[in-house]
Amino acid sequence: MNSVNVSKVLVLMVFLPFLLSSATIEQRSKLSVKAGIEWVNYEHDFGKIKQNKPVTAEFEFKNPSMVPLLIISVKPECGCTVAEFPKEPIKPGKSGIVYVEFDAKIPGFFQKSVTVTSNTEEGTTTLVLKGEVVGNSIKPVSD
Repeated sequence: MNSVNVSKVLVLMVFLPFLLSSATIEQRSKLSVKAGIEWVNYEHDFGKIKQNKPVTAEFEFKNPSMVPLLIISVKPECGCTVAEFPKEPIKPGKSGIVYVEFDAKIPGFFQKSVTVTSNTEEGTTTLVLKGEVVGNSIKPVSD
């Protein structure tokens, strides 16, 4: 092999990985298109609710993007709330609902957050429940 051919081979060996990696990065960026999510509301105010009477909020959302939306997880901040959410991908243009139940065991004002993780650009969304739990009043027995 003459020196010109050796030089060409060396140049290819040095630059070929860069050329291949740039194509891979471009391909990866095409594959990492993020879904979108539009919430009808981020907060639900129950107002006054009776103690020990669980209540449920519905948080409706839509997928405005061209790729399926995946709700990966929905995590309430405490054990007094339980969430239910779609496990199947939400197709482009379709809607879904996250249901959040609050147990209302402790009287007083409350504000609880729920973190929704999805395959959107933002990654997470915080939903809020608030209101006031009104205690059960016991009427005195009259003589």
